[in-house]
Amino acid sequence: MKYIILSFSLLLLAACGTAQPRFDGYSTKNKKAIKLFEQGKEAPRLSADPRTKGPDYATGLKLMNQSLEKDPNFLEAHLFAGEFAEYLRDYDEAILHYKRALEINPTHSFSNSTNFYLANLQQAQGQYGDAIKNLDIFMQNRNANVELVLQARDMRANCEFAQKALESPLDFNPINIGPGINTADPEYFPTITVDGKTILFTRRIEDGRVMGNFKEQEDFFVSSLSDKNIWGTAIAMPDNVNTVNNEGAPTLAADGRSLVFVACPDASGIDYGHGRLGRGSCDLFYTKKLGSRWSDPINLPGLVNSFHWESQPSLSSDGKTMYFIRGIRGRNATDDSDIYVTHLQEDGTWGKAERLPNYINSPKKEESVLIHPDGKTLYFASHGHVGMGGSDLFMSRLKDDGTWGNPINLGYPINTPYDENSLMVSPEGEVAFFASNREGGYGDLDIYYFIMPEHLRPTRTLYFEGMVYDIVTRRPIPGKFKLIDIKTGEEVVYSEADNITGEFTVSLPVNREYALNVSYPGYSFYSKNFNMTDPEGLDAVHMDVPLVPLNVDTPVSLENVFFDLSKSTLRPESFVELDRLVEFLEKNATISIELGGHTDTRGDAKENQILSEARAKSVYTYLIGKGIKADRLAYKGYGETLPKISDEEIAKLPSAEQNSAHQSNRRTEYKTTKK
Repeated sequence: MKYIILSFSLLLLAACGTAQPRFDGYSTKNKKAIKLFEQGKEAPRLSADPRTKGPDYATGLKLMNQSLEKDPNFLEAHLFAGEFAEYLRDYDEAILHYKRALEINPTHSFSNSTNFYLANLQQAQGQYGDAIKNLDIFMQNRNANVELVLQARDMRANCEFAQKALESPLDFNPINIGPGINTADPEYFPTITVDGKTILFTRRIEDGRVMGNFKEQEDFFVSSLSDKNIWGTAIAMPDNVNTVNNEGAPTLAADGRSLVFVACPDASGIDYGHGRLGRGSCDLFYTKKLGSRWSDPINLPGLVNSFHWESQPSLSSDGKTMYFIRGIRGRNATDDSDIYVTHLQEDGTWGKAERLPNYINSPKKEESVLIHPDGKTLYFASHGHVGMGGSDLFMSRLKDDGTWGNPINLGYPINTPYDENSLMVSPEGEVAFFASNREGGYGDLDIYYFIMPEHLRPTRTLYFEGMVYDIVTRRPIPGKFKLIDIKTGEEVVYSEADNITGEFTVSLPVNREYALNVSYPGYSFYSKNFNMTDPEGLDAVHMDVPLVPLNVDTPVSLENVFFDLSKSTLRPESFVELDRLVEFLEKNATISIELGGHTDTRGDAKENQILSEARAKSVYTYLIGKGIKADRLAYKGYGETLPKISDEEIAKLPSAEQNSAHQSNRRTEYKTTKK
């Protein structure tokens, strides 16, 4: 809008002149009105607003209104008053002045441009019917500016969409997140951990260290959720992360231990804070939490940062994919910014970024991108897709063929005629957070939350947490673990436990059955199976992982090896687990293992013995087929002789749990026989 009005004011200045008061060529002959008009026209250029330090539009508007008191039909004064009121964000007054100018002389503009500017304001104020009328008048003029006509077509489509959206509003009740987070300063760009207990956001604060007239800069703050579901008083991130420069738009990894954010250089164009170096304009930086301490941020390694402007990153739940915003070089980069995606390479650097297709990226700017922990739902803000006006929030779902679906407008009143952005959707998909300067807040932009409408929710995700430790010493271990969809073989999560605490937290999409594989040098390969196809009422999965040292003769269950009932043929979903075992044996080329088959006590003991040995042999044969030498492998059937849970213990269990106990006795194990 500001670009449009700037063009308008230049035309007016050219028409009205900038020298001494002139009494010819105006729509009035009232000398007092003209004198006040001339003074008002010059006020923004000659003096500064004491509050903003920018052009003094307030004085200019005051003088224009005084001029109009002398002659209410002074056309030029109405046009300038409308412009100044708009700069001051008094859109209602601006509309009144433009409408009055058109009433005085509907054809005062050669190209009907006043109708266009009036429509622009009416759209912003939600006066869609009036905006459409003025847009039609403007577009019917043969002399209309071609570029503005193209904008007018988009504006008209937005107005028509908005009229329909108003007829079927969504259930929307935003609630201020509270004084623990929100203050008189602006708070925005929230990001939350998958357990929903920690929120990190950007706050713009006054800082006397900042050079220049504007003593403000952006820093990160963190708040934790109490047992009473109240967000505690936010505290600033440590000084090695926050600097006198701007840090903003953070994204946390699922476990809250990795942070990517944007930092911009100071006036020198070189220092990105504490001597951090960048590659040009604003760059993405990375820091990792080790125990309780955040590492010194570094420029994101790889091919993401460039000569251009990179900002507003969003990490996938597995930490392997990142979406972000890139704009053209310079401080006006956001005027033409798009969504890009990059992938983490095996060497730990980020690969070349790819721009998302044109049906996601519009000809205008996109911003505030979010990839939900489900990995299949993308939320973003756009100025270019049809919506309510300004910047609207959209979503797109990943299709089975790996392409993104067409953007869906989140609808009214989530979207309004004003700008919406910085949306954050909780892992379970039921709650969304956003920033707004609506009435009733603590001042400026505040963070709010609301219940997400059902049809706009992503796939529900839970969080999986626990600790990896040494089964003998109980010492925490930074084990690497994978969560694999047993049915498809897709690696859903690859992560590692904390270097100091051994703790981990990851996001877990529901409606899948998972194989968990955990490994660490010097320890046996760990396996676990759990089913998330019916997680009703479940918010989280807690599972501690005991790793067995290679020199300890302790069997390890292969819980994701499956056979059909009373058969020894491996089911295909077993291959994911067995391939991980192959990798383990290849990395530990000196060890030998014994494969053991076990059954429960139901059925004939002799038949159970035969079946258990046949199943162990099937695993043995599979490993040999994958290149593992036979002299490193042995197999043995134990039948029902070594149950994990005795029949006496099973008998004491509720009947609903007894079958699961019997199932745990039916297993394939391996143990190290030679290191």
